[in-house]
Amino acid sequence: MPKSKKQKLPFAVGDYVVYPTHGVGKVVDIAKEQIAGFELQLFVINFAADKMTLRVPVDKAEESGLRKISTREKMQSAITTLRGRARAKRTMWSRRAQEYEAKINSGDPVSIAEVVRDLHRNPDQPDQSYSERQMYEAALTRLAHELALVEKIDADAATERLETLLLKTAA
Repeated sequence: MPKSKKQKLPFAVGDYVVYPTHGVGKVVDIAKEQIAGFELQLFVINFAADKMTLRVPVDKAEESGLRKISTREKMQSAITTLRGRARAKRTMWSRRAQEYEAKINSGDPVSIAEVVRDLHRNPDQPDQSYSERQMYEAALTRLAHELALVEKIDADAATERLETLLLKTAA
């Protein structure tokens, strides 16, 4: 294929990316595969935390919401959201759970930070239900993995930083 025809790809092998419904992954290959008689170029993304590999057609990457890791500014905006006041909603849990799930799956760090902030419980507060705890953990993990890459620290240190920030904010 002549060089002029070759398209510039938004991601390269080794890049960390965020897929909205799965979180942070790493592009491990850019492959060509025959699927239903068509030759497709695919980003092969490995999600180590979930032990999962995803193949996203290059042509559908933007449409699927695949994006680069957030900038420091975007992550700072998420941290600012985390420091804000939790919004206690009086609606039924099932409705709130749907809203929280949508925010987590949006892949937007600020939206995920809202979920973490709203579902965080201090040690002196009443316990959460199992599903609230699961949702809180999922949001915290997503946010921590992206923060870890932005700050160039490991995921545990990022989680600890977020939890410390939440405890200071509540104090």
